[in-house]
Amino acid sequence: MLTDIEIARNARLRPIADVASELGLDETEIETYGRYKAKVSLDAIARRGPARGRLVLVTGITPTPAGEGKSTVSAGLADALRLRNRRVVLCLREPSLGPVFGMKGGATGGGYAQVVPMEDINLHFTGDFHAITSAHALLSAMLDNHLYWGNALGIDPRRITWRRAVDMNDRALRQIVIGLGGTAGGVPREDGFVITAASEVMAIFALAADHRDLEARLARIIVGYDRDRKPVRAGDLEAAGAMTVLLKEALAPNLVQTLGGTPAFIHAGPFGNIAHGCNSIIATRAGLTLGDLVVTEAGFGSDLGAEKFFDIKCRVAGLDPAAAVIVATIRALKMHGGVPLASLGAEDAAAVARGVVNLEKHVENVRRFGVPPVVAINRFATDTDAEVAAVEAACRAMDVPVAVADVHARGGEGGLALADAVLDVLDRGGSRYAPLYDLDLGLAAKIETIAREMYGADGVDFLPAAAKELERLEEIGLRELPICMAKTQYSFSDDPKRLGRPTGFRITVREVTPSAGAGFVVVKTGDIMTMPGLARIPAAAGMRITEEGETVGLF
Repeated sequence: MLTDIEIARNARLRPIADVASELGLDETEIETYGRYKAKVSLDAIARRGPARGRLVLVTGITPTPAGEGKSTVSAGLADALRLRNRRVVLCLREPSLGPVFGMKGGATGGGYAQVVPMEDINLHFTGDFHAITSAHALLSAMLDNHLYWGNALGIDPRRITWRRAVDMNDRALRQIVIGLGGTAGGVPREDGFVITAASEVMAIFALAADHRDLEARLARIIVGYDRDRKPVRAGDLEAAGAMTVLLKEALAPNLVQTLGGTPAFIHAGPFGNIAHGCNSIIATRAGLTLGDLVVTEAGFGSDLGAEKFFDIKCRVAGLDPAAAVIVATIRALKMHGGVPLASLGAEDAAAVARGVVNLEKHVENVRRFGVPPVVAINRFATDTDAEVAAVEAACRAMDVPVAVADVHARGGEGGLALADAVLDVLDRGGSRYAPLYDLDLGLAAKIETIAREMYGADGVDFLPAAAKELERLEEIGLRELPICMAKTQYSFSDDPKRLGRPTGFRITVREVTPSAGAGFVVVKTGDIMTMPGLARIPAAAGMRITEEGETVGLF
């Protein structure tokens, strides 16, 4: 059996100019990065008028170590829709180097349902992540430089909220001390790092409409508070213009392709558990302008990525999603049904039936937004007919369409049944998309609504510091912002060990931070962190370059 990287290397790719041509773009409207990657001019997209396509979200059940494969199903579904002669565009997030060298691996799909060139996409790609990290670093440098040269804004060093960023998992950087080395070394203070995918600059990048909107949002970033506890922003430091300069080229969406030759925009990469988990608004609008159907994906399950997609991205961009695919695997459902990872290879339809309660909650979540769901069973070779039948029976009981997707092994051909199910839902219409909550609710009430409606919690407990910060944020004019929950992806609760559909739990909010430029408030629950660590044996330990110059151990 070929590995993902071997399949990708053996593929015959179309020149990126041909992929662009399929979307009606000529060579003057793209900036190529080699033969198989390009950035599409923002002007070229704007010239083609308003968006006309229909939007399909791909989300999933609660993740487990057994795997779910949203990116794989997204790519396979897009290829299958293209085989059904639809003008389709795939829109995904860019991978972060942290997970690539950590434990998760890449984010380009797998098997015969991938976006390519997968090595380039999973590593440095077109440099967008580096540009975002640099823009973040510039603001950090200008903040500390302001302190060094007299602190005319009266910033209280104890109340600086802006942290540094790096695109790598490094737990040692979560809490640090800077400014050591005497008077020439700056002002000593505590600091720390977030991973670039959790940076507010990344969130802004993903939500910005154009360069002007990008600069305005960057200027609104709150870096800390002065001695009167009034917010100090990036605009006060006169940093937003230069940050926009660093991000100018990156803001154009990246065009690549799937193994089936389907055009794919891969742009922006905020995590779904600690950020809003969606690709850029610019890329999604480009797809909706240039194609008839857009397949996009949001990070992790419906309680995280899909909720933020509906409540943040769709609200900001004015998007009207037409359907949502919920990806499930037999293996993951068995884990939710109580089977340990080591025993997943044995047939256990009863465990699948027990684990379906997790899928049921995700179906309810999607329907809560007025969007019709379709369940995709991402098939593994070890799945048995009896196990698949158990999921199909449960979906019939929920009155939700279901289809087996064998895209990992068969590419677009293996996704035709899923494509037909999605097209049937689109043809019937019926989407009545609406956000979960009104923006005029107080911040605490919005958090409570998400916890009860999306997670099934009995309520929310706010630690004293978090409750006090919520009051401060409302006082400084952020009351009507949406909420970006930072929560474990492994459970509906804030305890990653509680699988299935837990009940009788409460969510603990321990920290609240403003992302005024992005336009939401980040709420940290449980033990979630914005700087991940590496595993005992990170994926990086198995990577190298062969004598022939090929990368091995990547996937």
